[in-house]
Amino acid sequence: MDKLTIDQFIKNAVAEDLGDGDHTSLSTIPANAQGKAKLLIKEDGIVAGVELALQIFNHIDPRLIVEVFIKDGAPVKYGDIVLTVSGSTHSILLAERLVLNCMQRMSGIATKTNHVVALLGNYKTKLLDTRKTTPGLRYLEKWAVRIGGGVNHRIGLYDMILIKDNHVDYAGGIANAINSANQYLKDKKKTLDIEIEVRNLSELQEVLKNGNVNRIMLDNFTFADLKEAVKAINGKYITEASGGITEENVAEYAACGVDFISMGALTHSVKSLDMSLKAF
Repeated sequence: MDKLTIDQFIKNAVAEDLGDGDHTSLSTIPANAQGKAKLLIKEDGIVAGVELALQIFNHIDPRLIVEVFIKDGAPVKYGDIVLTVSGSTHSILLAERLVLNCMQRMSGIATKTNHVVALLGNYKTKLLDTRKTTPGLRYLEKWAVRIGGGVNHRIGLYDMILIKDNHVDYAGGIANAINSANQYLKDKKKTLDIEIEVRNLSELQEVLKNGNVNRIMLDNFTFADLKEAVKAINGKYITEASGGITEENVAEYAACGVDFISMGALTHSVKSLDMSLKAF
């Protein structure tokens, strides 16, 4: 966990919610009231965000006492209690929505990821996320992918060179894009992997002729072309399949022999897992 990133996220999220005060709690509950609450699962899935919840509770009120019964990555079912929290009622109520929003979203992503990973069965192929994340929540969403058994692709624009179709077109072709990227790394004295996206077997041959990349993304390939591409690459470069991959066809893509499959759906359109924080 990147504590600096998490601390900044929590600080911003609390400020967004709190404004000049929680006037509902202030007007209805005595300032010194003490209470207890339990985080209750209302839908089967994989839980994620427990560690984050601990950080949220601690940020809001270090005196809150949290007891965890189920850890990140564990399967949960309806009626399970993940944790209990006790202490200042005002503090519990302030933390409630932020904890739930984060854990529901993260658990939904972890559940989806875990399901797709299971569909890959015994294939060597690993499941990747993408940059198709909610602005401001990328760290949490990619964290949830890891909890669910997936693998993070690049975190942002800064930790890998990924030459996509628009880059190729703007650069004037595949060779120009690859050569310029390598020269840039040399000039800047940076060490980054280079991945390039290809749209067909013809573009793949250009990449294989040029070389000087670490990974090849095979985008929107048919199964027949994907198998041919993997055979042509012959283990010289890491392979990644992307585009149009769903739960229904992910195993068939893996059977083509690629090293990675990337799915934007892990983060961009996932359903949150239902849960609540109930007083008791």
